[in-house]
Amino acid sequence: MQTRLFIVSNRLPVTVEQIDNEFVSRPSSGGLISAISAYLKDGGKGSFSDVVWAGVPGCSEKIWQTVTSKVGKDDYTYLPVFISSETYESYYNGFSNSLLWPLFHYFPSYVDYNPAYYESYMEVNKIFAGILSKEVRKEDIVWIHDYHLLPLASMLRHLCPGITIGFFLHIPFPSYELFRVMPKVWQRGLLTGMLGADLIGFHTLDYASHFLSSVEELLRIEHDGQYVSWQNREVKADAFPISIDYDLFRNAYDNPKVIGIRERYLRIKGDRKMIFSVDRLDYTKGISKRLNGYEQFLSDNPEYAGKIIFALVVVPSRDTIEKYAERKQIIDETVGNLNSRSGDIAWQPILYIYGHLSFEELTALYTACDLALITPIRDGMNLVSKEFVASRKDRQGVLVLSEMAGAANELTEALLINPNDVREIAIEIKNGLEMDKKEQERRMTAMQDRIRRYDVNAWASDFFDQLMHVKSIQLEFEFKFLDNMTRLELVNKYSHSAKRLLLLDYDGSLVPFARLPAEASPGEDVLETLRNLSADPRNEVYIVSGRDSQTLESWFSGFPIGLISEHGAKVRHKEGQWETAVKSNTDAWMPGVEKIMEVYVSRCPHSFIEKKEFSIAWHYRNADLNEGIIRAGELYKDLERFASSSSLNVLNGHKVIEVRMKGINKGIATAKLLDRSTVDFILSIGDDETDEDMFKKLATLPEAYTIKIGNDASFAKYNLYNPGMVQSLLQTISNYHKMP
Repeated sequence: MQTRLFIVSNRLPVTVEQIDNEFVSRPSSGGLISAISAYLKDGGKGSFSDVVWAGVPGCSEKIWQTVTSKVGKDDYTYLPVFISSETYESYYNGFSNSLLWPLFHYFPSYVDYNPAYYESYMEVNKIFAGILSKEVRKEDIVWIHDYHLLPLASMLRHLCPGITIGFFLHIPFPSYELFRVMPKVWQRGLLTGMLGADLIGFHTLDYASHFLSSVEELLRIEHDGQYVSWQNREVKADAFPISIDYDLFRNAYDNPKVIGIRERYLRIKGDRKMIFSVDRLDYTKGISKRLNGYEQFLSDNPEYAGKIIFALVVVPSRDTIEKYAERKQIIDETVGNLNSRSGDIAWQPILYIYGHLSFEELTALYTACDLALITPIRDGMNLVSKEFVASRKDRQGVLVLSEMAGAANELTEALLINPNDVREIAIEIKNGLEMDKKEQERRMTAMQDRIRRYDVNAWASDFFDQLMHVKSIQLEFEFKFLDNMTRLELVNKYSHSAKRLLLLDYDGSLVPFARLPAEASPGEDVLETLRNLSADPRNEVYIVSGRDSQTLESWFSGFPIGLISEHGAKVRHKEGQWETAVKSNTDAWMPGVEKIMEVYVSRCPHSFIEKKEFSIAWHYRNADLNEGIIRAGELYKDLERFASSSSLNVLNGHKVIEVRMKGINKGIATAKLLDRSTVDFILSIGDDETDEDMFKKLATLPEAYTIKIGNDASFAKYNLYNPGMVQSLLQTISNYHKMP
């Protein structure tokens, strides 16, 4: 069965409108629609048996049914998602555009923290998930787009666990310091929602890094490069700078209709210079600052009076939202005041258009102007800048671009400005207008080459290639995990064995990590499992832990099991007393180590020291994640220097740095246990770096099943995801001696 591609966005790529009492449909516009349409038309569609686009149609179900027969299906099969107008208003103009949009664009003072908006937002995403779950098959690919649908991937994966999901964010992702201003429940809902995807795409590496930092800080999950381990999967977050149909804009230069419109603009322009900018109405676009910069330019360069035209086009958008209506009024007033102050009857500094432009009108203005002025305060990418560059087949013209736009990472030959610096805008306008033609050609050629190489087709192909790569990693990864077949084999070997050795780490293996070591006492479920296992005379059960002997004794006294404390420093067999494995004069070295660790307790809030009989540990699992990692690295180096001339080992464990005597490790302890008796089945489970010594010792024994908790590289033969899965496995085998 062939793969289908499901594209999911807030709106369908068609607009339904009423003309002469009849409802008709027309293709919608927008960067997403243009990008995907160009990719599919250039051969991308051939990779899929069908392309289904899911989204809100913008009309009632009844009206949609009346126009369905008239909607062209050459490119897509449409999957409409119907939302009540009240809920959609709260989801779209509410949470999406009155919270996420301003917050992600660094306008926190514009955010409306209305809990009802969040509820509607989650409700709409659940509706999307429910509709999609009835249509998608496991072999299909679902590609979710933009900030309206951040939680959808997780919701859909819950309903369809095995499917392939990609997510692409078309706006910036903010730094954690800004993201965290939302209520924590909302933060978690958005991040876990995005992690439901296999691949999460952003325009720039900065945005991907902000996302990964937020995941680390809020969900307490470390990332390995661009990968995050989440709910039994490897998830990748990476940069895929969206692009344009380069050939479409380049070839438009010679389009007869474009030529005609361009010649008309050139006649209006005459021998004057022309600046051009076009933007949606939005406070993120920096239009007011741009106008202030232009006015500063006129003030600094009075010789340009009457010799320049600024064609400013503002496209209507969301003007029902208060902040947008306010922005429209500000722009209108600024343009009016500037024209009245600087212009006269014969010359107006700004030609202001509030409305839509056709493709031909847009490209005619791109190719007629001397300078494109694009100065957003913050922008995910900004395709206008790429369109302008691609359209200049004559390799002339200058791009003045905000360094806050994602496109600035690629269009480095543009004159980059800080959009809040009015004087810098004025200076670069002058530099651009007076740049010689050879320099213009050099810069334009370099930018065109870059856009041509990574056009919209390369963008989409890159995304799908990486998505398939991530899925292949997930499949390879699953082979190492203890799957059902291997689990059955393990249980079968266990049931038919005559003498068994079970070596079980405690923290992170039998029980999850706790905020403080003292809070990790075993629950009744763990104790019951240990009772059942130790009740079988064929079993020798050992807790092999980094815990001190006193703690282990307090938890497991009376249990017929063996205890190994402090990674092998002390051993208590089930029939005996505690024995010390090595002699260690801790008074000679522990005070010095403790003094070093105390410095880092002071430097890293919420870290603490745990003193044991034979070792001492500095824990940072409760500290700020980034700060903890940094301080742990520093402490490890300091302790390595301290221990370099002594018989000490420094261990870098799971959120802990521990110092102990050499000659003590779980591998040595395991070897001594193997010398005590002959066994035909071994099960060893651990989660930490300290357990690797145990796994290495057992690696060559065919009767040994070694299991690492988590997804780190390991000498263990298999992995399980968490202590809950360990508990399930142990409960299964513990019941076998009860079976008839």
